[in-house]
Amino acid sequence: MKLEKVIDQPVIEAARFLLRPLRRSDAGLLNMYAGDERVARNTTSIPHPLPPGATEAFIARALADDRDEDVWALDGAQDGLSELLGVISLERMGGGQSEIGYWVAPAFWNTGIASEAVEALLEANPHDARTFFASVFQDNPASAKVLTHAGFQYIGDAEAFSVARNAKAPTWTYLRKLDR
Repeated sequence: MKLEKVIDQPVIEAARFLLRPLRRSDAGLLNMYAGDERVARNTTSIPHPLPPGATEAFIARALADDRDEDVWALDGAQDGLSELLGVISLERMGGGQSEIGYWVAPAFWNTGIASEAVEALLEANPHDARTFFASVFQDNPASAKVLTHAGFQYIGDAEAFSVARNAKAPTWTYLRKLDR
């Protein structure tokens, strides 16, 4: 019998799915979706092609006790959707700040899943943050729309290295302060 480690991270309810901690059993779907070049190119950290073991290493980092980033699976199984629709994360930045990141599997693009996940995570605010940051590549306006829909304000242009692109690409940076 193999036991899976339980981590101290809340399960967050959204209307059509749960945000739950990753599990080792997510590796197959994560590998399939993150291995899609369209997903990888819209992130800074997912390589393409996805090398063997990368998904398992990602899950291990997400389950580590000393992690700086909490990662949730968007799990729609309870509502007849896929067990993994995408991933959303919060990275602790200190000073009451967190950075949000997310991706959704292409089969669920343009369905409102990303917007619902971002809004649920902001409402739950598991890091008790006062300020949230996010950035998107400028050739991904759909992701920018998700952020502005969730109340993020554009604060400027920058650039970030994308492992899948093997290059720096221009980004838009966003900020959302919570009223407290």
